[in-house]
Amino acid sequence: MTDAPLDDSAHEGGLGSRLNWLRAAVLGANDGVVSTAGLVVGVAGATESRATLLTAGLAGLLAGSMSMAAGEYVSVSTQRDSEKAALAQEKRELREDPEAELDELTALLSARGLSSDVAREAAVQLTERDALRAHARVELGIDPDDLTNPWHAAWASFLAFTVGALLPLLAMVLPPTAARLWVTVLSVLAALALTGWWSARLGEAPPGRAVLRNMAGGALAMAVTYGAGSLLGAAGV
Repeated sequence: MTDAPLDDSAHEGGLGSRLNWLRAAVLGANDGVVSTAGLVVGVAGATESRATLLTAGLAGLLAGSMSMAAGEYVSVSTQRDSEKAALAQEKRELREDPEAELDELTALLSARGLSSDVAREAAVQLTERDALRAHARVELGIDPDDLTNPWHAAWASFLAFTVGALLPLLAMVLPPTAARLWVTVLSVLAALALTGWWSARLGEAPPGRAVLRNMAGGALAMAVTYGAGSLLGAAGV
């Protein structure tokens, strides 16, 4: 019984972490679809050259995926540094005032629904087993053995964006010239409907509004870039 609060916290943290990674992957793929679709559709408004479209699409894919990876690496590195700093501070507090930390752990366990006596007993046993891990999980919500990994985040974002970007790129350069624009638009809208549905499911929200919002945003992006590309192409730029 005394291990329940600690184990429940670890399980909830692990599930939350997995959901966050999955949500980040879905959003990364969605970003890859929208940004690359906007790029290749805009270029298609200015030229029919397959080589130009392929060059622009690949450049956008690489730039976007590297940017996403770098951004995730920096962001998660900052989070990891914060986690390490919090653990170091907790370790220092345990060394300097263990009794106060025991009282704090007791209060935290009591706030989770345990009676005062049971909370005290659980706090004592958890402290004897591993005081730092107990405080890290119960007080900070951190698993010392499973800190966030910036390289995992960077690679996940890189791959998610790349997979998303490949769809509009291939849809634009593979079909015949007369059909490539409509194939790209329809493929992108279908992909955005899927990512919108997944985003809603992960957030436990109604999918209809999320799907429409996602598709509308992508359609607007393609319309704006195609219009701009057409104007530039007509002007001979």
